[in-house]
Order: sequence, then structure tokens, then C-alpha cells
Amino acid sequence: MRITLVHPAGFNFVPGQPDITTLANRMAPIGILSLAAWLEKHGHNATVHDCLGPRAPRTLEANADAILATNPDMVGFSATTAGFMDAADIAAIIKSRRPEIKTIFGNVHASAIGPKLLKYFPEIDYLCVGEGEGLMLDLVEGRALAEIPNLAYRDTSAPDGIRFNLRRSRIQDLDSLPFPAYEKLDGFPSGYHLPLFSYIKRWGATMITSRGCPYTCSFCDRTVFERLHRYNSAAYIYEHMRHLRDHFGVYHINIYDDLFTAHKKRVYELCELLINKPLGVGFNCAIRTGHDDLEMLKLLKRAGALMVSLGVESADPEMMRRHKAGVTLDAVRETVDRIHTAGLRAKGLFIFGLPGETPDTVRATSDFILSLDLDEMNMTKFSPLYGAPIWDECASGAEGAFTEDWRLLNCLNFTFIPKGFSSREEMDALYNWHIQRYYNSKPYRRRFAKHIWQHRWSLWHLVTHLPRTVQAARYFYANREKLEAMKKDFPLHPRQPVNLRATLGPELQADLNA
Repeated sequence: MRITLVHPAGFNFVPGQPDITTLANRMAPIGILSLAAWLEKHGHNATVHDCLGPRAPRTLEANADAILATNPDMVGFSATTAGFMDAADIAAIIKSRRPEIKTIFGNVHASAIGPKLLKYFPEIDYLCVGEGEGLMLDLVEGRALAEIPNLAYRDTSAPDGIRFNLRRSRIQDLDSLPFPAYEKLDGFPSGYHLPLFSYIKRWGATMITSRGCPYTCSFCDRTVFERLHRYNSAAYIYEHMRHLRDHFGVYHINIYDDLFTAHKKRVYELCELLINKPLGVGFNCAIRTGHDDLEMLKLLKRAGALMVSLGVESADPEMMRRHKAGVTLDAVRETVDRIHTAGLRAKGLFIFGLPGETPDTVRATSDFILSLDLDEMNMTKFSPLYGAPIWDECASGAEGAFTEDWRLLNCLNFTFIPKGFSSREEMDALYNWHIQRYYNSKPYRRRFAKHIWQHRWSLWHLVTHLPRTVQAARYFYANREKLEAMKKDFPLHPRQPVNLRATLGPELQADLNA
């Protein structure tokens, strides 16, 4: 069977213009690359189409044409909430032209909402709820639909016309999976790049070396890999890094695990391998306060780590207790001190706009960020996600006003306005104030100047893409009033049902919650 796996682009708020966010960071779609490698391993022809790729068309119709040109028997879409409507629109075009092609949707949106999506989107034939490897192999090898765990599909004999099979056991041995099929990605690695100024050597790539997280942060969706933490061995990670270096010339890797340091023995083993048999490859990773110590951080530095990130979210103690239990501000400060003592760069991750947020909590968080002397900082605009514990509170309206437009749930727009704020404009103004305050601060400028020559490849990237950046900036400033008005009165996609999860029957709701 010929399968084409698709990474949809999601919504761009500058119609007809390129999405310039990809200039700062374009990540390889690891999920579908892993599925492609898995299917190829078992003898099936898999193609990958990245709608955010460096050579991808800009319109939905042109992307549908490119997918159809691969002559697939089945098309699989890996869709986040923000990318789901783009994926559905492309699937509808494909179905209108070649109705015999089967379509399957997976990733967090399908897993969080579940089978009810099939009632509203006739262009979707199947849904993958949870991990996709076992389901996809069963499906393409012709196993009876009723016997495929994790699968949702239409069945006229079912009471509501939709059948949802039980969840399958999670894959325990992640080392049994092949490396992602990076070679199927058009333009990799030169067309894909890590966040600017987060690497010294090029080219860059991303890796994920574990699945699942045992913690229950209020804002985080765990419906795909769930809470059982599984991980690749140190030897597997080492060979994966060698594979990227030897086959693609990659010399810096961002490891995007939710909790890379959860299993310390694995981290120590990997560091020892990289120290004793150096690959010359740098890397970044994320840690959690309480899952680190100075010895481990020093080993990470010796092994080639450049920067470690840690989630903080807020500097308000009540917000922390509510949304990120088990992490205190004193512990965060101690962790940042250890990171710097080990000679690593520290990046703090924060969220603006969670329920309970007020202008005072944002200002307190901004003060805390500047006091940490971080090397880098990222403040995300909170987006409620269907599978997150906080979803029901946000959707109910009890904690604030929520504009449930899936296309805007991308952490780049304020769709939820907590009770402490009067408008999105007030939140945007405070957000911009903090961003300017941080990047204009003398400590940050001093650190940046100290490292500037190390980041010559980032500077080169900016220079080579300067015409495109200037073009996009000119368009934005020439049309900023129109674009701001569009954001304020942006119409809901005509095909999107609102608060779909709330329409589920109690039995199915309980099953998804479980």
C-alpha cells in the first residue's frame, strides 16, 4: 500500500504572505517521519509531505495537488488543534477529486476529542486515538477494522454509526522503533533549522527520546502518549545522534522530550558514551526542577550540551500551586544557579494567561524572570487544549472569556481572557511590555554580546533571508490596522463545531477521561 503522511501548516494570520515564523524555527515533523520509517520497515511505501516545508506550496489546493501527485492509497494527517482545520480542508479537496483514497487523522486533536470528530467531518475515514505505529500497520496490512485497537471508524451497525475500539497497550520498547525517516523530508536538513541563537554548529535537527510524562500540569495534553513514561536507551540515542551526523551532516540537536532527565541513569550513561566516544555533536534538552543535580549538569556540559530549558510558567505562588504542582520559586532559582555553575546556558519557559492570571501576576513573573539572569526566555500565550485538565474550566466560562477557534489555539494568540483582564488588547500590551523589557535589559544584552560570534550561523541565516523578512515586515506594517481588526472580529471557520468534547455521551466522555 502507498501511504502519504501529511503535516498540515495551520493558520497564518497574514493572508497570502509566507509564514515568517518559520524563519526563526522550522522543525522537522518527527511524528510522521517516525511512522514513515516504521511502515517502510514493514514493506510499505510511505511518502512525507510537510505543508510547512521550505519548498511546500502556500495554498490548500496546491498542497492537495502535491499530495495527490504521490498517487496514494491512503493519506494520513498528523494534526494539532491549530492545524486540524487546514488538514480537514485538504482532506475534503482530496476526497472530492479521488473519493476512493482513504484518510486517517491522528495526533493530539484526534486523541483528545475522539470519535465524535467523524460525525462532523465526513472527509475523515478513520481516527487514530493514541500511538499510531501498531494501528497504522494493522490498517495498511488489511486487518479487520473491528480488530484494530486505537481505531475509530464508521459502522452502520453501531448505535450512533461510529465504533471506537479499545486502546492498545503502549509500546514499551522504544528501541524497537527505527530512526525517523529524515531522508523523506524535502529540503532536510538545510531547509530546517533550530530556533535562532540556540545552536553554535550547523546543521540542526530535532529528536524525541521518550514518550509520556507522569506529571499532571493543568495546561498539558497527555492523550496521545499518556502518563506512562517510556524512553530510548542511552545506546539507541547515541546511535541516533551518530546517524544524523553521518548521513545528514547534523551537528546540533534539540531534544524535545517532555522530561529528558526523568531517568537519571539513562542520562549518565548517554553522557559517558558521548564523553568517551565523542561525536562532535552539540545538543539542548529540557529538565524539570527536582530532576537535576550539579554532577549531572556538569556531565551534560562535558557531553556537549549547550543549553537546558526548564518550565517555570509563573512567579505567582498560587498560580504555581494550581498549574504546576511540585515546583517552587526557590527551587527554580537554585536550579538556574546549578545550571550556570555547570557552565551551561539556562532557558526559562513561561506561560502568560492561565486561569487566575492578573496584571499583577504578570508583572511579578517579569520581575522574577529578570532576577534569574537567564540566558534565554520563552513566554507562551496560553491556549486551552482539549486534552488538558484545565480545559473544562476554560470552556465553561467560569474563569474568563474563551474564543474557541481551533485555528488560533497555537500559543501565539490570546484566545482565553482571564477574569483579571478586560480585553485581549490589554493582554497583548502587557505581553509586549515584558518582551521588550527582557530583551532590552542590560544583563541580556551583555550575555548576548558575549556569545554573538558563536552564533554566526544564525546571523548568516538572518542575512540570507533578509529580503523575505523585509517584504513580510512591510506588508505587516502597511496593513497592521486591517490585520488587527481581523484578529478582533475573526470569523469562526464555518465547518468547526464549538466545544465538541462537551457534546460527547457520558460513557464515551468517561472512557476518554480514563
